[in-house]
Amino acid sequence: MNPNPQPTFSGGSNIALKIPRFRFAETVAFYCDTLRLPYLGQRDTSHVFQFGTMRLWLDEVPHYSQTDIWLELFTDDVEGAVAHLTAAQTPVRDELEPLGNFRGHWISDPAGVVHLLSHNEEVQLV
Repeated sequence: MNPNPQPTFSGGSNIALKIPRFRFAETVAFYCDTLRLPYLGQRDTSHVFQFGTMRLWLDEVPHYSQTDIWLELFTDDVEGAVAHLTAAQTPVRDELEPLGNFRGHWISDPAGVVHLLSHNEEVQLV
């Protein structure tokens, strides 16, 4: 029996679009007025919409020049996953955005797409 089983991974339930300030209002209007996605509310400078079975976060980022897409990644073992990913040369990017009391980590794939790595039983953000 393997004493260190590999952590499992699955897609999470959140997608975040990190949007520059100069495009933010028109992007929120697109999802709200044009697409008419169900609006779940606002938290700080983020607007949240129902996006099928997922939540779509539109986050205003004043210092960005282009939009980034950030994804959520669930695991059954956060710290085991960090050890596995670090061994596979995947950077932990916790400097990107504070998580407060949330148990998780920011990582990025080789193309630079940021993922929130969290336990699949964590309390949802919305």
